[in-house]
Amino acid sequence: MSVQFIIILIYLLITVIIGVVANRKSSGSNAFHGAGLGVLMCVAAGTGEWLGGTSTTGVSEYGYVYGISGAWYTIANAIGVMVLALFFAKLYRSLDTVTVPGIVERFIGVKARVVASVLLIFVMIAVGTAQIIAAGTLGVTVLGLDYKVSVVALGIVFILYTLAGGMTSVGYTNMMHIITMYGGSLLALILVSSDIGGVQALRTALPANPFFAWFGIGIPKVSSWIIASILGACTAQAGIQPILAARDVNVAKKSAVITAFVVAPFGIITALLGMAARVNFPDITNAKLALPTLMMNLQPVAGGIVLASIMAAILSTVSPIILASGTMFTKDMYHRILKPDATDGQVLLVSRVSTGLAGVLCILLAILMYGSTRVLDIVYFAYTLRGSLFVVILLAIYWKGISSRGAIWAIITTSLAGFFWVAYKAIYGQYPISPMLTETYASVIVALVSTIAFSMIFRDDAPKVKDTGI
Repeated sequence: MSVQFIIILIYLLITVIIGVVANRKSSGSNAFHGAGLGVLMCVAAGTGEWLGGTSTTGVSEYGYVYGISGAWYTIANAIGVMVLALFFAKLYRSLDTVTVPGIVERFIGVKARVVASVLLIFVMIAVGTAQIIAAGTLGVTVLGLDYKVSVVALGIVFILYTLAGGMTSVGYTNMMHIITMYGGSLLALILVSSDIGGVQALRTALPANPFFAWFGIGIPKVSSWIIASILGACTAQAGIQPILAARDVNVAKKSAVITAFVVAPFGIITALLGMAARVNFPDITNAKLALPTLMMNLQPVAGGIVLASIMAAILSTVSPIILASGTMFTKDMYHRILKPDATDGQVLLVSRVSTGLAGVLCILLAILMYGSTRVLDIVYFAYTLRGSLFVVILLAIYWKGISSRGAIWAIITTSLAGFFWVAYKAIYGQYPISPMLTETYASVIVALVSTIAFSMIFRDDAPKVKDTGI
């Protein structure tokens, strides 16, 4: 058993213990979903949505191939969260709901709430599956485990500590994950920089273009990330749920601003690590292995700590994602539609069961889709759905002419258009109309046009903001 394996095992054990201890503060359904959170808890719980496996192994892969411009991935996420903080956090929190579909109902109606809930649960499951695949792959490449064993074992850990304390578990464990992520990544950067001779050695070893060009990855890619992040941040249940559970509107806004500043710098560190891996290991055939390869060649204890930071990034994302899935099913379907008179105990039970089932579904899909590039297509499609939904919400907030039926048909039409765009790219290797018209741009255009068109065809009155009692 390697030193790295032991360190990661200890880290996972500590995570579970914290989750179990947090159970003492989750006596009711409101506590399980999140209620009365302070700034620190909101930041910790919300950050997990934006700093996951992609921000570590993914951004280091971009750093290995393109250089420092790979950092735009987390910078774009931070821009999206800042837009949420400045323009929508106060409004969202004032609506007194714990889900994004609950916000949808306030402006468009209960049927739209159900449709939005189905779509966003799909988004959460798709992203959660991708994160568990990343965790399983890490177990294979670094720890030498069988993939299925790795996925099931790690997946059970994710589920256990999430079910133990709900939002409280997510907040407490994410505090530890954030410290571990930044501490481990900075430690790796210091050690690797010392090994290769500092940042100046990177400049000497790597060409300035593209590796030190801030738009070396391409302006279309950067702009697409920013637009997708702005749209997605305002409808991301896992990231917004802590804000909706904030103690008051001021805490909601303040915590969102701080979250943006926590998220932004992380990609710069991991992109630099990817660049260092390019210098030390220029012949890696799969750039996704750049960061794990770099870590396995550090001194064992240091490498184990850094590998634990990668695992922390994955843990910090999976837990809020499956919690968000369970919350939306419970609040938007079970409690709102199926059993409005459910007792708090019944709501809590359904919350735990649906959250656990969301985790199990992610594990099963991770096993079925291992090694398939289709999982990335599904994730891109999921992000497209999330972003286009915000266009509809935006029109609902600011345009008086929107209708409930028109908005529902627009959501469905945009979903079909996004699926077509991603499927076409997967089959033919290019987008249908232009390489510049990515699924993000296409979905935004379709969402905007179809919402206006269908609202003019299906004339009815969308509901005003009101208290639904949920």
